[in-house]
Amino acid sequence: MPERGSSSAFFMEETLSLQKCAERLERRGFRSFVVPGLKEAADVMRSLVREFHPASASYGDSMTLKATGILDDLRANPDIQFYDGFLPDMDREEKWEIRRRGMTADLFLTGINAVSMKATLHWVDMVGNRVAPVAFGPRHVILLAGANKLVATPEEARERIRRIAPLNAKRHEDFKTPCMYTGTCADCNSPDRLCNIHMSIVKCFPKGRITVILTEESGGL
Repeated sequence: MPERGSSSAFFMEETLSLQKCAERLERRGFRSFVVPGLKEAADVMRSLVREFHPASASYGDSMTLKATGILDDLRANPDIQFYDGFLPDMDREEKWEIRRRGMTADLFLTGINAVSMKATLHWVDMVGNRVAPVAFGPRHVILLAGANKLVATPEEARERIRRIAPLNAKRHEDFKTPCMYTGTCADCNSPDRLCNIHMSIVKCFPKGRITVILTEESGGL
């Protein structure tokens, strides 16, 4: 496993550094890793799964997380009860019920919409099943974010989330929101609005419960 919070510094801009961000996250109680890409991120997550030895696990929808293959590992592990509330053949109520169970799993994994150099983590969610378990419930949380998610300030994090909202909406072909057609967030009141819940975390409590893995490779929206 790579050393916690360590890797060669990586700059998207002069003021943005994954390494410095990881060090600041550590000071705020998070465990943090910086890795070159998704393969190395998957290796870290597998090592953490062995360390945590969870009896159950679940996840929040994340393009980057899916690309690592870690969800397939958990799904195939006979010693882990894997709550998957995203199977396409399930109806909505069944999906939501499984996601509710996942909120108290031993381990929860998901992505992050934005990470600031101030060591703050930021999300937007439609239902809340992705952010609620990060805040409370599972004994361990693993978060994955690509270099494209790093911004300078919490204000820029919120602006980034607003900017990517239309792109995220377009992933859902059966949804209809104004931003899908205009490409701009209108802070709408659509029944299909995806950005209903905004959450920020500024410190990890208890210390070490949340692990943040930052990749030098970009991933997701």
